[in-house]
Amino acid sequence: MAHGDILVAQGLVKSYGGVRALDGAGVRLRGGEVHALVGENGAGKSTLVRIVSGTLTAEEGAMRLAKDTRIATVSQELSLFPDLTVRENLFPHHPPRRLGLLDRGAMDRAARPVLDELGLDVDFDTELGELPLADQQLTEIARALLRHPRLLILDEPTSALPAAAVDRLEGVLRTLTGRGIAVLYVTHFLEEVMRFAQRVTVLRDGRVALAGVRREEVDVPELVTAMLGGRPEQRPRRTRTVVDLPPPVVLSGVSVPGRLTDVTFTVRAGEVVGVAGLQGAGHLSALEVVCGRTAISAGRVDVGGRGLPRSLRDAVRSGVAFVPSDRKRYGLMVDREVWENTTSVSWLGLGRGGIAPSRSELVRRTVELTERLRLGGGPHDVVARLSGGNQQKVVFAKWLATDPRIVVLDDPTRGVDVGVRAEMHRIVGELASGGAAVLIASTDLAELTEVCDRVLVFVRGRLTGEVHGAHLTEHALAVAMQHGASTSR
Repeated sequence: MAHGDILVAQGLVKSYGGVRALDGAGVRLRGGEVHALVGENGAGKSTLVRIVSGTLTAEEGAMRLAKDTRIATVSQELSLFPDLTVRENLFPHHPPRRLGLLDRGAMDRAARPVLDELGLDVDFDTELGELPLADQQLTEIARALLRHPRLLILDEPTSALPAAAVDRLEGVLRTLTGRGIAVLYVTHFLEEVMRFAQRVTVLRDGRVALAGVRREEVDVPELVTAMLGGRPEQRPRRTRTVVDLPPPVVLSGVSVPGRLTDVTFTVRAGEVVGVAGLQGAGHLSALEVVCGRTAISAGRVDVGGRGLPRSLRDAVRSGVAFVPSDRKRYGLMVDREVWENTTSVSWLGLGRGGIAPSRSELVRRTVELTERLRLGGGPHDVVARLSGGNQQKVVFAKWLATDPRIVVLDDPTRGVDVGVRAEMHRIVGELASGGAAVLIASTDLAELTEVCDRVLVFVRGRLTGEVHGAHLTEHALAVAMQHGASTSR
């Protein structure tokens, strides 16, 4: 290891179920530097971080640490206890004791310099849950620093923070690196890479696409290219016709505290409109407004000509179908048969088919839907025994049975194979061609470019524009999600 190196990892290999999450990846971290680690979802970032932090063992490769190096990690999901005091959160394990009792004075004397260094002015006796999220984040960083690490891993530290708290974190990072600490900074926000980091490593498909490049040697478009690789980006031709009628989805000046600010857009019948953004950007909140799952504080919403839905049930009555990303938790009754799932909304929710339709009639309708979707299973199969792809088709069938005017899809092909993905995209196209308005969010940018006529881009709660026409490519979307989008055709 060269002088100044805190950690050198090389040739790391890790597989899950035969799929390689890391395929010869590595990273080199130096004291006194912020080293950013970026890559698409599934690129291998989390696996690499877990190996570096010691919570996971690589199958191949080598990792060398400088002598007496302690490693501390601050995860994206805070591991704090909101009902405990700040003091109790700072010393969750082996707190100082005196005569067998907790020594609060010793705790405060040890913690106060660290909190002062981070600019965190809080009372140690305050319950953590009473603090703003930014102060909770700094409390977790303070707890990590009380372990006196030489390497600090920050995993998506600003994903839920307001802009002012991000500015505050910049000063914290300067303080940490000034003490010679190496910081591994994992983030989706490339603007933060250019602002905070001295070096950046890009992972793609478990391999290193850029290795420890100095920040001044790259720009955001180059980082996006490294993340995405040289994939062909050709837009398929659109044959759908947008219906020239009052749009079934209208949002005008909509705000949701802490999530959306002055958002305005429409979705017309016969078009597929995507929403895209980094985590916490607000695009998913916009879908929730349309589905009646989130209340607004300002603006106007009209869904299906019936105004603002007050609940998901109200939205369904307005013609909305909602396919959630977590099908097992929100989309299915996995212990029931296929026919019970596919008819649950149209019959039980909307009362179609009368008060007590015959079981044979419900089964017949299910067969029609499952044949349309090419479902690999019969109406009497228990959903839990179906493959993930077929379970997702059951979710689609349930909502197709309602003859929706507006279809809202949240990551509709997550966790399904390539064949099922193609089937889902065919169904989306058929829905739009049949006159439905389709809104879709996806963590897969390729999916958005394949199925959407245009994509609305959100940055920090604001709709910054859209990408459409020949400009709708993965690269353009990824750049727009960092800086905003142009609305020009």
